[in-house]
Amino acid sequence: MAPNDEISRRIATIPGVGPIGSTMLSIKAPPAENFASARHFAAWLGLTPKDHSTGGRMRLGGITKAGDPAIRSTLIVGATARLRHVRKGRTKPSPWLAAMLERKPPKLVAVALANTFARIAWRLMISGGVL
Repeated sequence: MAPNDEISRRIATIPGVGPIGSTMLSIKAPPAENFASARHFAAWLGLTPKDHSTGGRMRLGGITKAGDPAIRSTLIVGATARLRHVRKGRTKPSPWLAAMLERKPPKLVAVALANTFARIAWRLMISGGVL
């Protein structure tokens, strides 16, 4: 974590992102004001599903893999580490995370959690607050 970078310190407060992820987000990502919403920021990182919908039928595929692969993989690794802590009983999961772990494969849950990390990071970059 960059000691003089306020944005990096704010993002590091997200459990699972860590100092490496927060530094990469603060250095490599464009200014948060360039994105209309947190979903656009997560889509820029490539953490949203591909859309193969037609005729009113929703068909979502794997992640788009847009944006910077280093940031995306760092967030996914952090999410995987957070899931490991949850599975070993060191951390209590949120109701959303517990429900996802019951019905979805672990790697899919890790990507969904990384998407959540990206959305929270965008909010912290915009608002100037801490988690």
